Amino acid sequence: MCKRFSLSADLDEVRDHFGIQRVMYYYKTRYNMSPTQHIPIVLHQDGERVLDEFRWGFIPYWGKDCVNADLNSLRVNPSYRKMAETRRCIIPCNGFYYWRKLGKRMCAVRVVLPEQKMFAVAGLYEIWQDSRKEPLRTCTMMTVQANVDIREFDSRMPAILNPEHIGAWLNPSIQNVDELLPLLRTYEQGDMSIYPVTPLVANDEHDSRECIQEMDLQYSWIKP
Repeated sequence: MCKRFSLSADLDEVRDHFGIQRVMYYYKTRYNMSPTQHIPIVLHQDGERVLDEFRWGFIPYWGKDCVNADLNSLRVNPSYRKMAETRRCIIPCNGFYYWRKLGKRMCAVRVVLPEQKMFAVAGLYEIWQDSRKEPLRTCTMMTVQANVDIREFDSRMPAILNPEHIGAWLNPSIQNVDELLPLLRTYEQGDMSIYPVTPLVANDEHDSRECIQEMDLQYSWIKP
């Protein structure tokens, strides 16, 4: 599972990179996002590509808080399949956090693409009602089989979309899930970089540029 990521980019960069036409909330750069926090998502709304903010993690009636949705969920879970037909989004980011086990200790690391460029992860969104009948806007991140870079941390990894497939994933006229499944592929470029970062990324309240800065390995440990 992916449970922590960053979007260390200015609004203009995000808007230009993803072709966003409308921004629905007060955007700020995020260096350390984790489940249950509100995160940026891009969706198609009223004929425009919109940047909005949703809570990361579904709160479904059928199970626990869902931060990640496996590719197979679209095939076998009717609820996810229904969402994939009409409620798709992308989650913009430029780095994931994991923990590397070295002996008996754990080292916080960040995984990035070349030049730490932004990329889109396929996601789904849903709008629920809480106990007070207030709308609760939630999202989840799609995952696929891990590539060789991520396999040391997890068997699954975020479903990074090919830039050419972002439009199709967001296109509301495409509602046949079988047409969408081929877009969810394992990222196999072989150009990911992994470097040690501060152990403070384990703290949900720590959201500063320090999180993305490369550290000397001896200072990047956390307690096992």
